[in-house]
Amino acid sequence: MPDITKADPKVLVIRMSSLGDIILTAPVFRSLRAKWPAARLEILVKPQFLGAVSKSAFIDAAIPFSGFLPALRAINAARYDAVIDLHDTPRSRLLTLLARVPIKLRYRKATLSRRLFVNFRIPSPALEKHTLERYLDTLSGLGVPAAHSGPELGDWTSGAEKPHLKPGPLKICLLQTAFLGDCVLTLPLLKKIKEVLPGSSVAVITRPETAGIFSASGLASEIIEDRKKTAASGLEEFRRLARELRAGNYDAAIIPHRSLRSALLAWYAGVPVRVGFSSSAGSLFLTHKVPFSWLLHDVERNLALLSPLAENLKTAFPGLNTGAAAAPFGPADKITAGINAGSAWPTKRWPAANWARLIRRLAGPGGGRVLLVGGPGERDWNAEIERLAGPEHCLNLTGKTTMPELMEAIRPLKVFISNDSGPMHIAAALGVPAVGIFGPTTRELGFFPYGGGNRVIETPLACRPCALHGSRKCPRGHFLCMRLLTVDEVYQAAAAKLAE
Repeated sequence: MPDITKADPKVLVIRMSSLGDIILTAPVFRSLRAKWPAARLEILVKPQFLGAVSKSAFIDAAIPFSGFLPALRAINAARYDAVIDLHDTPRSRLLTLLARVPIKLRYRKATLSRRLFVNFRIPSPALEKHTLERYLDTLSGLGVPAAHSGPELGDWTSGAEKPHLKPGPLKICLLQTAFLGDCVLTLPLLKKIKEVLPGSSVAVITRPETAGIFSASGLASEIIEDRKKTAASGLEEFRRLARELRAGNYDAAIIPHRSLRSALLAWYAGVPVRVGFSSSAGSLFLTHKVPFSWLLHDVERNLALLSPLAENLKTAFPGLNTGAAAAPFGPADKITAGINAGSAWPTKRWPAANWARLIRRLAGPGGGRVLLVGGPGERDWNAEIERLAGPEHCLNLTGKTTMPELMEAIRPLKVFISNDSGPMHIAAALGVPAVGIFGPTTRELGFFPYGGGNRVIETPLACRPCALHGSRKCPRGHFLCMRLLTVDEVYQAAAAKLAE
């Protein structure tokens, strides 16, 4: 094993692109810093990523890759003690080979294994390891333990500019007009705003169909409904909201929704401090921009928006009190498991026949039933699943619940099985163990069910993710991401939660 005896070694990490892979190096730098607190840690990246790496508290400097020979000259002039190639391309391999550095390490991709699996369904143990695990395995060549095994809140938020806010209680507006799941995952941010700005009032701007989520938290001083989907004029609705926000005289806007419209609305309404993500389509209209990391869970990404205001950003889901009646079933129904099988995106739907077989297995011979939920647009899809599973095995509430009623139906369950969608996040927020079935999306996008008691079932394919939210049809035509997920593995994951 190569040996570094210096207490302050100089180490270069090569990871030139892309942004997601660069963000993924944070645990590597954290672990190196844990081993050598006085080390000089640098990274070689493409020029467009210099701004992103400058936000890390663990990287001392970044070298812009402007060409092979200039990079080689810079590396040789810097006299590094070790170079770690986390890029593993012909260019980075040659660069490492020619570098005058005593210790050279390289992580190995699983490119061939992925191609064999996708094209010929040939499994490989290499596919069982995430890229981050392989990054951290490389550190063993330096005798560096993986002290940090995953992305952490604060990896890329150092040096955040502090906004100028008046002393005392503030008026904050929180803009989140995205999907149901996004709104659920914004609840910890709402809770944390109240914690770091005690006495402040927070108005939430959201769509009518998601207003119940924020009402149930009891943390919003006001909920302003954005009817952008139903208003006769989108422009007039925008102006109406701007007038209402301007009249509210808000001190700051926190904007987890990465849309042009949300940032433009806060700017047009004259809110003086506007905090959002650097990757927002409306970043031009923000006063404070926080780096966006795909490798953090969406809860933690949202919490990072408070990095200009606070240091400790850890928190949990707030309690949800809907004020609704009890669950629409009782002990006699023997319902312990719930299912959300639908989605607005067809590629997020596990085949109906698989859902039906899963329901029959969960119901079992004891005469129990399985709760089946969904929105009005999923009635036909869930009706087909109910027909295949047998109506005697289902309590089908698809399209029959309000948001508070949906939450109360999920609350008493022992397990909730769902595709990557809003009800899955509601279950996690309520503390109900969730099993997520992920096909076109992946947990690395950060929308997996939040919390240690939850589970994601997915197949490692090189073509995943094919889209951020899903798509109308499989871009490659094979739909293997869902077809390869078996009823048995989903049932076993659910049964394990029921046994707990």
